[in-house]
Amino acid sequence: MAYGMVVPGRPTGVLADVWGRSVVRDMVLVLGAASAVGLAAQISIPVPGSPVPITGQTFAVVLAGAALGASRGAVSMLIYAIAGAAGVPWFAGGTAGWPAATGGYLIGFVLAAALAGQLAALGADRRPVHTVGLMAAGNALIYLIGVPWLAFATGMGLAAALSAGLIPYLIGDVLKTLLAAALLPGAWNLVGRRASAAPDRRF
Repeated sequence: MAYGMVVPGRPTGVLADVWGRSVVRDMVLVLGAASAVGLAAQISIPVPGSPVPITGQTFAVVLAGAALGASRGAVSMLIYAIAGAAGVPWFAGGTAGWPAATGGYLIGFVLAAALAGQLAALGADRRPVHTVGLMAAGNALIYLIGVPWLAFATGMGLAAALSAGLIPYLIGDVLKTLLAAALLPGAWNLVGRRASAAPDRRF
């Protein structure tokens, strides 16, 4: 199936739109996504020699963007970043305040959620192989912002920043991507079955 192709009987849009939209529902989804990323950030494993811990954040960020769509995904990550900088202790390890060395990753979260949401709206979360590409693109954007920021903020060279802010996380990202490649298409399959099973009320 080509991205964006409408298939008769199959829901379109992103997962969050399957059961309709309203202002209240969007607010709940946005706040829920920000909270989910904050919860995923508490899965925090320090990496020796790096200010960037291994967390579940990137997985939650890209997944939230894909499920909510570009605008709601980006807003949810903006809320996450701003609230954490303002004092909500939901950054990695229960910390708060703007993290000088890793602030670029937070900016990357906003952009990655928007990108994932846009790709999902085009159908990139419907099949495992496409979902792998969606996840890879989202993660790559996070690192594209986070690693140079890390280098600048700490004064380390770019090669050192890659060693401290990218390389240790690649294996985990592969595993997260494979998990997402099962979860997102699986969720759409369930939605499709429900839509097919629903009675046709047209007259």
